[in-house]
Amino acid sequence: MNSDVVLVVVAHSDDETIGMGGTIKRHSEKGDEVIVMSMTNGVGSRNGINQNEINKRIIASDKASKILGFKWIERNDYPDNQMDSCSTLEIVKLIEKVKNKYRPSLVYFHGEADLNVDHRILSSAVLTAFRPQPGEVCRELRVFEVPSATDYGHESITGRFLPNLFIDISETWSNKLSALKAYSSEIRDYPHSRSFEAIENLAKIRGNQNGLIMAEAFQIIRKIELS
Repeated sequence: MNSDVVLVVVAHSDDETIGMGGTIKRHSEKGDEVIVMSMTNGVGSRNGINQNEINKRIIASDKASKILGFKWIERNDYPDNQMDSCSTLEIVKLIEKVKNKYRPSLVYFHGEADLNVDHRILSSAVLTAFRPQPGEVCRELRVFEVPSATDYGHESITGRFLPNLFIDISETWSNKLSALKAYSSEIRDYPHSRSFEAIENLAKIRGNQNGLIMAEAFQIIRKIELS
């Protein structure tokens, strides 16, 4: 069985689990090396936040990584929900550094359709860092949806998420749910779209759209098949 280096680039730790935790577990079970980098601490924009809350988020992300089988390679400290105030070139160079070090063949990242500004900035930065070049190792770019970000956008302003790949997570949903529980402080009460019930409902909808019990949806941005 062929294995890949799979890179997941997220704005905030928890995006990886909420958006594609079941797929990450599938990759790790297949034998792929799944590496994840985050850009902000995910909580810095909230009122009254302190270092203790930041540390709790780090602990939660470590628990999620053990459950899903991935490795954190970068935890950056860009300003939460303010990445539009940062140098895009600096962010691109940081991603390029990771690309050159780990040489991933498959990359997952946020889409431009998300309302969250950090997601949109990161989407453009990843696409720039992985622009086509001779000898490029990466063969495929995929964007994923994040409840309470992708669904809060509007196509007249942020564009539209148009999934064309659906990955069966019927066998890995229980792992995703366990990882979500590690991030319990980020989960909202039902019927919020970032509640346990709503995240499960979305997985069922994405699955049912394709004759599956549960699935996660992705949009393939670029795929290269070598001769």
